Amino acid sequence: MIDFEAELWIWDARKGDSWTFVSLPVEESETIRELTGGLRRGFGAVRVRVRIGATTWTTSIFPDKARAAYVLPVKRAVRRAQRLEPGDTTPVTVEVLEL
Repeated sequence: MIDFEAELWIWDARKGDSWTFVSLPVEESETIRELTGGLRRGFGAVRVRVRIGATTWTTSIFPDKARAAYVLPVKRAVRRAQRLEPGDTTPVTVEVLEL
């Protein structure tokens, strides 16, 4: 498991869509890349279980070359349940499921 604190940020590359993410730490992202070398899904996705506050869910993390790290989408329901907005910093726990 990986525990870290991260700031929520918006990826707005497509007009009309706005996705909220946190970035995993670079060092832990490198470890995940090594551990999951041949097990990634489309777009290099890796299945994970995530906990933010009292909310736990299963999703995927995605590699982001610009950040040299994996990024984790944080869905609206989680943000609402935990009262989080882009720019807020929150503790995050990520468990890789594909090992």
